[in-house]
Amino acid sequence: MTRLTKRTVEALKSNPERDAFLWDNELRGFGVRAKPSGTKTFIIQYRNQEARTRRCVIGQYGVLTVEQARNLAQKKLAAVIDGADPSAERHSVRTGLTIAAVCDWYLAEAEAGRLIGRNRRPIKASSIAGDRSRIELHIKPLIGNRVVSQLKLADIERLQGDIAAGRTAQARRRSRGGQTAGGAGVAARAISTLRALLNHARRLGIIEASPAKGVRIMASQKAKRYLSAGEIRHLGKVMTQMESEGEHPTGLAAIRVMLLTGFRRMEVLAMRKEWVQLDDNLVRFPDTKSGPQIRVAGDSAMHVLEAQALSSHSPFIFPADWGDGHFIGVVRVLGRVCARAGLDSVTPHTLRHSFASMAAAQGFSELTISGLLGHAPRGVTQRYVHLDTALVIAADQVAGEIARLLDGGELRSVREIKQARTLAALRAVA
Repeated sequence: MTRLTKRTVEALKSNPERDAFLWDNELRGFGVRAKPSGTKTFIIQYRNQEARTRRCVIGQYGVLTVEQARNLAQKKLAAVIDGADPSAERHSVRTGLTIAAVCDWYLAEAEAGRLIGRNRRPIKASSIAGDRSRIELHIKPLIGNRVVSQLKLADIERLQGDIAAGRTAQARRRSRGGQTAGGAGVAARAISTLRALLNHARRLGIIEASPAKGVRIMASQKAKRYLSAGEIRHLGKVMTQMESEGEHPTGLAAIRVMLLTGFRRMEVLAMRKEWVQLDDNLVRFPDTKSGPQIRVAGDSAMHVLEAQALSSHSPFIFPADWGDGHFIGVVRVLGRVCARAGLDSVTPHTLRHSFASMAAAQGFSELTISGLLGHAPRGVTQRYVHLDTALVIAADQVAGEIARLLDGGELRSVREIKQARTLAALRAVA
């Protein structure tokens, strides 16, 4: 043994049959190894807490000087005294779980129903489908090969910025289907998915810590598009014209129900006949975005649902043209109607916003509107909103005003609406 210096390291001859070693006589465990190829690397040798001999590479000679390697070796050997195992740590980094592997684990566990979501129930299939899309389109392409333990918070927020800037954006490749885009909203949803799945993995011991802990999600400017009274009246006129010209009657009826109830698109399209109770003005949904719900609907909406139920032998209110499923083409029908009407940026969710806007214009409280829309409870007070007479009256009056506009009528004044509400309440008590 001798002190390692530039001269002694360069004098070390390689053996064509095996590795050659030279150890430092001042810093115990610090040495240099010469491979048969001639490559020389600095190493440390030590015993871990299990009394097993381990070696760990510090760096290659030429990249590191002898003194630089000595300083690094001193730090690592000092850490060994405190219980560290540099070799095991280096190996765990090389073989650690990648983001792609954790994502695959999450999707498999979620689809098997073994992961519990925020509502204390297994994650919904629709949520899993959205997560899968964000994973495949944004997360895996950018950081899928990164080891989870080596990621920092800054890496996650940099990922969010890259997605928002459109780094993973792709043009539409076929005539049907969506396209991959950037923007704050897309980035925020992708990072929310990543943060959630990493939290599941940490909670269940798959990873030790989540690099997304404390990440700040981008705020997106949501467009609160809703139809004005004049636009609803114009939409009804165009729908009547297009119905006489042969536009799809099921699609038109679905649009009308969405506007008259404020129900979500799939709540309407997948509605089954046995869920609808015409006499009580309610629909019993076994599952919604917020779990099982009983939702009220006005007489105008119920008349449309009754007519639809009688139009076919399908178990669905809005049956598909072929097969045993439900109708799915409402977006295309709505697009054609709005194109004829000259209305921009109208989606099925716009119809839901329009229902809420009409309810607010009639003076109903935020709590009542929330009950009509089926929002998840956000406070103690909201838990006490039941399907009482007042909520049914509210649904009936909002639907009645929207139906009046769709049929070409004029919007009633606030005074007339209040008078009608009082009269309806008196009838209910009687």
